[in-house]
Amino acid sequence: MSNATLSVALLIVSTTAAKDPSTDSSQAALSDVIEKEGDGKWDLIDTKIVPDNIAQIQRQIMMWTDIAAETINLILTTGGTGFAVADNTPEAVSALLHKPAPGLVHGMLAASLNVTPFAMMSRPVAGVRNKSIIVTLPGSPKGARENLQAILKMLPHACLQAAGADSRRLHAGGVKKLEAEAGIRPGGGHSHFHDHHHGPGSAHQHSHGHKHGHDHGHGSLVRHTAPNSNPLSNDPSLGPSRRNRESPYPMLSVDDALNKIKDHTPAPEIVTFKVDRSLPGHVLAEDVQARENVPAFRASIVDGYAVVVPKDGNMKGVFPVVSVSHAAPGDVKPLKEGEIARITTGAPLPPGATSVIMVEDTILKTMAEDGKEEKEVEILADNVQEGENIREVGSDIKAGTTILGKGEQISAVGGEIGLLAAVGVAEVKVYRKPIIGVLSTGDEIVQHDRPGDLRLGEVRDTNRITLMSAAKEWGYYVVDLGIAADKPGTLEETLRDALRQVDFIITTGGVSMGELDLLKPTIERSLGGTIHFGRVAMKPGKPTTFATVPVKNNAGERVTKIIFSLPGNPASAIVTFHLFVLPSLHQICGVSPVGLTKVPVTLAHDFNLDKTRPEYHRAIVTVGKDGNLIAASTGGQRSSKVGSLRGANSLLCMPSGKEPLRKGSKVDALLMGGIRSEL
Repeated sequence: MSNATLSVALLIVSTTAAKDPSTDSSQAALSDVIEKEGDGKWDLIDTKIVPDNIAQIQRQIMMWTDIAAETINLILTTGGTGFAVADNTPEAVSALLHKPAPGLVHGMLAASLNVTPFAMMSRPVAGVRNKSIIVTLPGSPKGARENLQAILKMLPHACLQAAGADSRRLHAGGVKKLEAEAGIRPGGGHSHFHDHHHGPGSAHQHSHGHKHGHDHGHGSLVRHTAPNSNPLSNDPSLGPSRRNRESPYPMLSVDDALNKIKDHTPAPEIVTFKVDRSLPGHVLAEDVQARENVPAFRASIVDGYAVVVPKDGNMKGVFPVVSVSHAAPGDVKPLKEGEIARITTGAPLPPGATSVIMVEDTILKTMAEDGKEEKEVEILADNVQEGENIREVGSDIKAGTTILGKGEQISAVGGEIGLLAAVGVAEVKVYRKPIIGVLSTGDEIVQHDRPGDLRLGEVRDTNRITLMSAAKEWGYYVVDLGIAADKPGTLEETLRDALRQVDFIITTGGVSMGELDLLKPTIERSLGGTIHFGRVAMKPGKPTTFATVPVKNNAGERVTKIIFSLPGNPASAIVTFHLFVLPSLHQICGVSPVGLTKVPVTLAHDFNLDKTRPEYHRAIVTVGKDGNLIAASTGGQRSSKVGSLRGANSLLCMPSGKEPLRKGSKVDALLMGGIRSEL
């Protein structure tokens, strides 16, 4: 085979990346494969980004295949191969091909199906146009990487043939020579045993060497990824004997974990929202200006009589009541000097009126013939000034002034809704609240309300209903994702379905070191997600896991969704929800500052400390008669102890230490609920 370098062009098909190239991560993944696994045979000479548009996809490909001065041997596209409405890449490429290459398509699908049944949801296309091989790859970095790795060793041979090389000379020496040149073993097994991952922390070593091809005959997962991009999680297919004996995830401090959450939580999304009862809890995404003056007309602030004040201010005397102005819409007759009009609080002043006299400063002199209406009223006031007892137009709020600022949260009790309504604002731009899904995992978990006694090993699901209630209490819409069994395929299918429904997933269980703790492997290996941390130095909640997963929305745009995998013990789950999940939820919908309110408290009694880890102790905070905040423990703090949550309205931030913290010591408390009063 020729030793000449082959040229590659990469076409990223993504409407989102076309607007903001920084959102694309496929280019880095594919460049890494070409550089590190291409045996020096490839040169990536051009990369372009186009939106999910058939004409633009075809135009760029034909620029490379039909117009470019030098032959481009291989054109890789990434993105647009799924079933979303905007996924058009297979249709765009198929129409351009002079020769299809079904073998390459079969190779990609076969390799991907060994990883996940969801590979059948991809629609790859491959073939030849002029002298170029064209291959479509999925849009996810993980899927694109796996597909390219499946066929990369064979592509030099295909490209040389497509470019016009002498087939007799290429095939001289037979299949064994071709396999040796391509670096593959008989039967299709690659000479390397790699792992699937493109996330951080690539410290996992190739302890299994180079001996695992396809020669086991068990249909095992074939690993292709370069050694420097191994996932840290266990490979469930290797069984418990090959699992990690210690967690491979670095232990982070709580502050470092919170910084990771801050860095990787997606930016808030702006939406237009009606001003109605569903608005409270949302955060404004822009300043709001008053559309109208408040009041919109000159209005009386008392019950009394509208008058025209003479120049000397003397209003003493008897005056005829010529009209009535109520706080209701309608026309009001103009008022002249020497006349008065009865007026109620909030009613518009008659044209010409310059002041309002309180009813307390008047005496009824005569009545109408029916005895119901006033005819004449004596006013007892002198030295009356113009403008007395009047609200002028715009005296409360002037049209065009800013009434609420960007970043302000609309509360149900603070009057913001009334303020918006008063100035005629019907809709506002706010940061969208994410839809949250809550999932429990574990074969031992059963519905909390299932009738009958528990069988040996069964545990009622307390976490799901607890976390759903907590999320709703904080104002979020929650979807019940049910219970997933401890089976890799089942868990993957459940999570994929959840990612189609919700923006933000909270799971409990399956994040420790057991052979059936599958959350981390499923996120990394099956979903192509990145685990940003998998252990935190705290009690309770050490195995808390935070991950992000790239997905395509219905518009064909790549978006990032969050998965928090919390420990299965009830106390750990609720503590880590408030400590880690809530700040991320706040950030994603624009709330600032994020997380629980922190206040200093005084300990009501001695508290034992954990010797090695800081602890978030469930406690009850009350305010004493002297105004000081006092904190008392809820009791035993074992992470599995459900009773430690009863009555808790705070988490005490306790340091590690060998000696107890004594009664009267000061610590910080994170408030989960309202402070109680000491009786």
